[in-house]
Amino acid sequence: MDANLRFWRAEGQSFFQRFLLWADVLDPLLLLKSSDEIRRTRLLLQNSGKTLSEPIQNDQTKQAFLLSLSSVHPDTDKIIPVLFRPPGNLNPKFIFAYNLSFLQFVFHTYTTGFTLLNGNGTTKAEEHSLQQKQILYSLGAISYAACIGALPLFFMNRYTLKSSLTQLVVRKLLPAPLLGLMSAFTVAVVRSPEFENGIEVMDRNGKVVGLSQKAGEKAVKETALSRAVLFGTTLFLPAVLMRFVERAKFAKTPHALASVRMLMITSVLAGMLPVSLSMFPQCGEIKRADLEPDILSSTDETELFYNRGI
Repeated sequence: MDANLRFWRAEGQSFFQRFLLWADVLDPLLLLKSSDEIRRTRLLLQNSGKTLSEPIQNDQTKQAFLLSLSSVHPDTDKIIPVLFRPPGNLNPKFIFAYNLSFLQFVFHTYTTGFTLLNGNGTTKAEEHSLQQKQILYSLGAISYAACIGALPLFFMNRYTLKSSLTQLVVRKLLPAPLLGLMSAFTVAVVRSPEFENGIEVMDRNGKVVGLSQKAGEKAVKETALSRAVLFGTTLFLPAVLMRFVERAKFAKTPHALASVRMLMITSVLAGMLPVSLSMFPQCGEIKRADLEPDILSSTDETELFYNRGI
């Protein structure tokens, strides 16, 4: 079992533990670490041979694990590109861009790329054809999500629906649930090979028992739900709060309103990102009884583990 997954098993048992860990892992300063430093850190952790049966007390070791968690994929052992690492996801400009229809394609392209690079990395047969399939799925998901997100504004402008109620629904109420649904949709589509082909499940010693479609389905469902909560809430709460700001006339100019709105989006995103990532364990667990018959015959373990992905 990879060092990252062993760390999550030992240190991320409860929601509160996972929240505190993600708050550290999402430190933007970790993006400044070089590839050589990341490789040295990984080599140090792999050679240390720690079982992680007890919580880590050494601060230097914990910092090494935080760098590994933020920079390395636990299934492939490859360094994740800087832009698509978890700390790089803490960027309010992509949420702000969602309200601008011509930039929705950019938003969904980024989130889809993040999903591709941070999903479960189980190596499967016919890897080349699988990658081509995922690329096609990704392009379809991006195009569909961007079009659906732009439809309300298109119809409002096309049919001159300018009433105050229409403006309230289309510009204030509809974007948040629509963004949440489309975010979950892109996760499900892009990571569909995981529940079609299965992902690796391991016993508590890290030995791979087999490939499970049911574990893949569980991993994708949990990730899609957390993504919907993240982006839906991040767009919904600032819209609600801005109504109070506008009525109270705290910000009197358009530039001041835009600044306040960006500040709110940044604050909500900064809080919701560790919350959404902590909703489910990173090292997922699945009961033996819930697995396929061929896996049941391969092990006597009551619980098996898998990498949920981000």
